[in-house]
Amino acid sequence: MIKGRIHSLETFGTVDGPGIRFILFMQGCLMKCQYCHNPDTWALDEGREVTVEEILKEIEPYLNYYRTSGGGLTVSGGEPTLQAKFVEQLFTEVKKRWNLHTTLDSNGYNEGDKITDLLNVTDLVLLDLKHIDDEAHIKLTGKSNDRTLKLARWLSDHGRKMWIRHVYVPGIHNKEEDLINLGRFIGTLNGVEKFEILPYHQMGVYKWEMLGKAYELEGVPTPGDEEIRRAYQLIEEGRKQTTPV
Repeated sequence: MIKGRIHSLETFGTVDGPGIRFILFMQGCLMKCQYCHNPDTWALDEGREVTVEEILKEIEPYLNYYRTSGGGLTVSGGEPTLQAKFVEQLFTEVKKRWNLHTTLDSNGYNEGDKITDLLNVTDLVLLDLKHIDDEAHIKLTGKSNDRTLKLARWLSDHGRKMWIRHVYVPGIHNKEEDLINLGRFIGTLNGVEKFEILPYHQMGVYKWEMLGKAYELEGVPTPGDEEIRRAYQLIEEGRKQTTPV
């Protein structure tokens, strides 16, 4: 029996996919985002070990809320594709037992061909595009964006549904050229049902302090409405310049 390592769970999520959702946060992530508000999810060998059956028991009492709201199960992280087999089994079971909608919240740091079995039982992928410029992406996360862009292309080519999300940090994501290029890339993708900017916030700073980690974005403010509006406009401008391939 496959076991998964989880960080935490939430029974009434309303932002990570359609409707009211059960959200399972997996433990472990290979990206080290400077703005991460859950750096305690990074370590691969921490968290709580659980079976699929244990998670199903946690979901069951709230089924009525998920069904009537058009919601379901979202598996987030950390990075859930690092435990692809466990998530695949969980998604398979909630579909078989209750026909629940399944959402995978991922940074895309995996290959579509390697996690096809998981993606086959996934109704929606929430794909976090951290930065369109590779150099800036490496500085921000410690990893190249190459894999994320390839997974986005794989999802597009295989007719999968996705919502693309982009955390916006003042001073890191404000270059006009980057925002237009992000829009251009999104414009080439099929299956993008929604695009949203998530404004940077400092709610997780205390966790960095608790873990004894230096917080590199100290003093960076949350972006104002005007700055977010400008970002949406530039991304939309880029999207209009391209068509899905």
